[in-house]
Amino acid sequence: MNTTRLLGRLGRYGAIGIVAAAVHAVILLLLSNWISLSLANPIAFLAASLAGYVGHALVTFREETGGKRFARRWLVLQYAVNLSVCALLPLILGAWMQPILRTVILVFTPTVLNALIWSRAAQFSARQRTQGGTPPLLHADDLGLGAGVDHAIFDLNQLGRLDGASLLVNGPTAKTASDTWRQLPNPPALYLHLCLTEGPGDTANVDLPTSFGRLLLASWLPWQRRRLKPQIQRSLRQQISRYKQLTGANEIHLDGHQHVHLIPIVLDTVLGLAQSEQVTWIRTTAEPLPTDLPLNLWWACVRQGGALKWLVLQCLTWLAKPKLRRRNVGTNGSFAGVLFTGRMTGEALECCWHTNHCQNASENGSRAMLLIHPAQPGGGDVMQEHQFTESFAFFSSPQRQREWQAMKNLKI
Repeated sequence: MNTTRLLGRLGRYGAIGIVAAAVHAVILLLLSNWISLSLANPIAFLAASLAGYVGHALVTFREETGGKRFARRWLVLQYAVNLSVCALLPLILGAWMQPILRTVILVFTPTVLNALIWSRAAQFSARQRTQGGTPPLLHADDLGLGAGVDHAIFDLNQLGRLDGASLLVNGPTAKTASDTWRQLPNPPALYLHLCLTEGPGDTANVDLPTSFGRLLLASWLPWQRRRLKPQIQRSLRQQISRYKQLTGANEIHLDGHQHVHLIPIVLDTVLGLAQSEQVTWIRTTAEPLPTDLPLNLWWACVRQGGALKWLVLQCLTWLAKPKLRRRNVGTNGSFAGVLFTGRMTGEALECCWHTNHCQNASENGSRAMLLIHPAQPGGGDVMQEHQFTESFAFFSSPQRQREWQAMKNLKI
């Protein structure tokens, strides 16, 4: 950036800062007549943050944003950081510091932090605008769960709306589905969908299937780990053997029903068998927050538990990736499908697809992956007969049919 442009940007930044300060002062004076200062100040500061958010996006950094606003997460970050700093700094500095130096720090610390936050927001906007990216792989889980699921997956494949699917090898229709898949003219990639949380039991593994929560807890409780790990290993070997029998494949790409494969006790077991069983790829769920998502969808995401699930799986992915690198096991780039599990329709689907399309490729060039759970009506009774009760409840809702239709109508 040349000197003229830099000076112009600094001038615009200063002007927006003055406007934001004026907004803060005016609203604070107005509100202080009605409510206490301790409540009026955060509200006035929020108004000032909104003024800065809009002004810096539309004026200061217009070259990067193209005249569009920043992603809302930057406003939340700026407001939270500034409130925290303004509350904590006076306590940290204390009365021991010289008044002049104390005032300088109190004034300029938020200024510097704001400049850093808005600059990063501008860089993020610039990447979103200029990055062509690569479309994410479109992937469907639960092939073999039932006729309705299988028909929807085959329909999407026929329409060219699918890059791969995951086979539930102990599912009620796994044999029929895998046979049909192998007969496709150009079958997409087929993955092993490891299942430990539901389905038919096994007398050799008395504690399986079990819940996601128990497996997660067992990862850090030694006595539970000793009890469950041999059973997980036996179940894993059985499912790998079944997968090879059904597909004729030797090399295995693996993911998990309800993402169970990312739980440390399960992942460690999988990696222990990776070399002997030729497990060369394992799915991870590093899901970036979608941009341009309406506020009502964010609220729905929090209310329906998607945000909590996302947080748990982000942590598990963060723990998993170093292990995968050490074992030279591949994985996908970014991911979509946790925040709106079972509700990947409409604007949620479009925003997730666009966000992953704009992501940089991973270090090894792996593409992003967008996960759906499509289904057509019918064929659900067999799920209950084979003890897939959680999946039956999910299948019985209209959401899976909506995902199927939404994927057919997605503008790629």
